Amino acid sequence: MHIPPNWGTFGTLIVSFLVFWFIFSRIFFRPFLDLMSKREQRFKNLGERTEQLIRQVQAADLEREQRIFAVRREAGAKREAERRQAEAEVSKVLEAAKADARATLESAHTRIEEELRNAERQLDEMGHSLAAELAQRVLGRPLNGSQGGHASS
Repeated sequence: MHIPPNWGTFGTLIVSFLVFWFIFSRIFFRPFLDLMSKREQRFKNLGERTEQLIRQVQAADLEREQRIFAVRREAGAKREAERRQAEAEVSKVLEAAKADARATLESAHTRIEEELRNAERQLDEMGHSLAAELAQRVLGRPLNGSQGGHASS
């Protein structure tokens, strides 16, 4: 190494570095960061949808509780025999409401899991295709097995 350095070589290295940095940021870094941003947005959207479904289930539970309260208040005004009959009906309504709530929760949970699996599958597919594309660009030729045949150089 020479002291002082060869400023022409040093300048060429700096310019080369900046040119390669610009090329790599356009071809590799920016698409990868965009992909990660889209993935984060998908998960955020799934989380918001989950919260919305939870609020809907809570509202349905509140409505069911209000119906049960009305049925119980009405049953208190009737004679003893009718009150017993009304309480039995309330129990049936309560069980049906609970079963409905469980079914709604299970359905929402299943839908959310399916959406998550679909999102993960799509992200995997996009990741594989991006990796293959990046590898092809870096190598400057198709990858083995990515096309029907491979031309030998």
